[in-house]
Amino acid sequence: MKQPLAYVHPAAKIASSVVIDPFVTIDQNVEIGEGTRIGSNVTILEGARIGKNCTICSGAVISGIPQDLKFRGEETLAIIGDNTTIRECATVNRGTASKGKTVVGSNCLIMAYCHVAHDCVIGDNVIMSNAVQVAGEVVIDNYAVIGGGALIHQFSHIGQHVMLQGGALVNKDIPPYVKAGRNPISYAGINSIGLRRRGFTNEQIRDIQEIFRYLYLSGMNNSDAIERIEAELPATKERDEIILFVRNSKRGIIRGYV
Repeated sequence: MKQPLAYVHPAAKIASSVVIDPFVTIDQNVEIGEGTRIGSNVTILEGARIGKNCTICSGAVISGIPQDLKFRGEETLAIIGDNTTIRECATVNRGTASKGKTVVGSNCLIMAYCHVAHDCVIGDNVIMSNAVQVAGEVVIDNYAVIGGGALIHQFSHIGQHVMLQGGALVNKDIPPYVKAGRNPISYAGINSIGLRRRGFTNEQIRDIQEIFRYLYLSGMNNSDAIERIEAELPATKERDEIILFVRNSKRGIIRGYV
């Protein structure tokens, strides 16, 4: 259902059940899935791919041109998964030649005034509180919760099930399953409450705690801690994921307690 006061380019592919409110602009090369609602004054530009049953609230801009001086007008995408809500005045830029697309996963909540820059990859079930600013080529894994006003440096990686303090300045990678906060950003324990809510057992949580004791409380550097973890702790999905995350970190992981 399209309001007569909305502009929809005739080449846009809009499912029949999409609701489009007044004063919306939808450009060419846009696809929007069944059951999605587009609020008033939303702008959806070329390259947007919006899934099913999404809600895009007033003033949001999806697939805007990247704020990257290297961008030369190449054809790229901004992909929004199913059942995701983008609240008022949030912006999701499309990709550049670097990755070709910006991705926001399914079942996400991106609150008002958030910015997701070019070539970011946001996983499923991610929550970003108001005014989170995510620079280019950041990766945020599934079930991360980002506190309001957090500033995330380009190329950073935030692991799954992380709880990040509001107002945090993130310039290092944050391993999965932890809480992070303070200034400078540092480890603040594991996200035990979030893990319990998502069905992790007490045994799994204890195993994760033990891994981070080696990494952050043993006095060892990361390489030595990883060697000890592999030698002394039983192999689990969570253990191997943490080891892989630390080894693959390009920016280095956040510091321990200060």
